[in-house]
Amino acid sequence: MPYNKDIYNTLYYKEPGPKLDKESPFESMMERFRFAAEILKLDDGLFSYLSNPVKQVTVSVPVEMDDGKLKVFEGYRVVHDNILGPSKGGLRFAPDVNIDEVKALASWMTWKCAVVNVPFGGAKGGIRCNPRDMSIRELERLTRRYTASMLDVFGPEVDIPAPDMGTNEQVMAWIMDTYSMHMRKTSNAVVTGKPIIIGGSLGRKEATGRGVVTVTLAAMNKLGISPINAKVAVQGFGNVGSVSAKLMYEQGSRVIAISDISGAYYNEKGIDIPSAMAYSQNNNFSMEGYTEADKITNEELLELDCDVLIPAAKEDQISRHNANNIKAKIISEGANGPVTANADKILDENGILVIPDILANAGGVTVSYFEWVQDRQGYFWTEERVNRRLNRMMRNAFHLIYGVMEEYNVTLRQAAYIYSIKKVAETLKLRGIYA
Repeated sequence: MPYNKDIYNTLYYKEPGPKLDKESPFESMMERFRFAAEILKLDDGLFSYLSNPVKQVTVSVPVEMDDGKLKVFEGYRVVHDNILGPSKGGLRFAPDVNIDEVKALASWMTWKCAVVNVPFGGAKGGIRCNPRDMSIRELERLTRRYTASMLDVFGPEVDIPAPDMGTNEQVMAWIMDTYSMHMRKTSNAVVTGKPIIIGGSLGRKEATGRGVVTVTLAAMNKLGISPINAKVAVQGFGNVGSVSAKLMYEQGSRVIAISDISGAYYNEKGIDIPSAMAYSQNNNFSMEGYTEADKITNEELLELDCDVLIPAAKEDQISRHNANNIKAKIISEGANGPVTANADKILDENGILVIPDILANAGGVTVSYFEWVQDRQGYFWTEERVNRRLNRMMRNAFHLIYGVMEEYNVTLRQAAYIYSIKKVAETLKLRGIYA
């Protein structure tokens, strides 16, 4: 029996149909998931199975604060899927973290891993806290207690956390050490995104931005656009945005605009990206006061006449309200969910090729996979080897998904969901349901 749309609406919305005027990233993802399910004629049982996480864990995390008072935080870990292999996904520390957000991000990780053929399932974790208001010792106690509560969830062959919003390689080191102490052996493969000295991988920090550029160049080649002197606009100048801008600059492209929280900066002749990165680093990672380009808004950056637009900042930046104003030929989604589902059709009708987030920014999880492999082997690769293998996997994934796009006559985003959902569903059928 083919998948029934009414079941989808019952599972995820209080009234029939998704509210596409004001979408959450999860609603956008589920709208795309639904479309792929219909194309694949996924039956109700498989749809329900792949829509729901296999495990949700909520824990109370008591921490003695520096002033001696006890404070209790709420922590989560959601394993959406472990069909293709151990579940994989970040851990975020943020004051607005909630179980619904973590569920959405975990499912996103499932499709992201599948689309680049990394043998992981999807997971995500979070602790509701404000790390900016906590001392380093409070964060350590919080992390270690949370890890102790997740000993039955985490494991190198079970579920592998990584850094995300509000966490970093130091947090991963604490998780690794706490887990290792309980296991009575060093287990550095239990997390990725660690410091290199304890089993982290070379090339990990630049991996997401490098992956964005690899698939962008592949798309430009398909459309007959030379990177030499191509006009590129990058929204967001954090790790992903700055690396993407730097690598496109090194390809000979003219990066005409960059932005951060202080605003956007535009120079039609092109911005000297190494100089801009140095300015940002010397200015407390802010472009405020930058004089080598004209100040514009982040919204104006999105609508610039350019060959490539890389939104690498926040979700929901391009919606039905501004989609018709986008002039780029290619949009490469460095961020998660920068384009809402209700903008997809408009962009497609306007002939804009969108490289979806689950493909474009999957370089991070790909090199996380490399790190896990290296840890398990006890043999570590050079940065050149990491980058070479990353570029190969990302190019292969792009060409594979491009082929699916042509086969089904759909958009590149729809093709990515079709491929990843089909892969997970077929694997589930082969493995069967244990009863």
